[in-house]
Amino acid sequence: MLRSMVSVDDSLTAPERGERAGKLAVIVADDEQPAVRELAYLLGQDDRIGAIYSSISGTEVLQLLDAHQIDALFLDIHMPGLSGLDLAKVINKFSRAEQPAIVFVTADEDRAVEAFELAAVDYLLKPVRTEPLAESVRRITEQLQFPEQMAQTDDLITVDQGGITKLIRKSEIRYVQAQGDYARLHTADASFLIRVPLSELEEQWQSAGFLRIHRSYLISMPHVSQLQMSRGSASVRIGDASLPVSRRHLPGLRGKMAESRPRSRG
Repeated sequence: MLRSMVSVDDSLTAPERGERAGKLAVIVADDEQPAVRELAYLLGQDDRIGAIYSSISGTEVLQLLDAHQIDALFLDIHMPGLSGLDLAKVINKFSRAEQPAIVFVTADEDRAVEAFELAAVDYLLKPVRTEPLAESVRRITEQLQFPEQMAQTDDLITVDQGGITKLIRKSEIRYVQAQGDYARLHTADASFLIRVPLSELEEQWQSAGFLRIHRSYLISMPHVSQLQMSRGSASVRIGDASLPVSRRHLPGLRGKMAESRPRSRG
């Protein structure tokens, strides 16, 4: 039996909400009913979400996809019969126009590589928290609006941490610090050491918005909040970090910042 999850607004059925312009229709699939209810509740708090359907098996998900226009799936990896990973493999055979975005929701930290190899938009660990979930919805929205741009700019980077191989998105990297023949990638809440010289990353990541500001630093321009000048020296603020800008690289940084400054058409 198919289960159509009524949205948090009980006065509207899921299909009625899904018809609202600009809203996302999603499926939450997990063989554990409490997990389905919790995630559906959290998604219902997001104004970007319209219809929320629920399922306890991969087979039901396929039936829902056949019956409704679905934008995204939130899949538990471990489901009896057709698992979340198996389901993603089936969906990847759909035409690009018919493929919904996929977010895996699981308690397994070690399945991220396999998940992203199946073109998952995101990988959420249980228990799901509000902020990472909101970020997943943002990624879904961007993928639906700009599929080609997302494929080009949000490349995945393989890193090792504590004997575990992880995948992080290039857009999550705020700045890179040179450490000899290695480079340390800094995100909002972690850092990862990779065996690639900073000079090579500078060349490879230029098109993704990364700029060299110092012999020891490469920064992601979208993460820069301010440029500060003080007694002949310069620094940039990225999150809680203050990074030096060399005199040699200051003109280039100023030029990049000027490009993003609003201009009058008059």
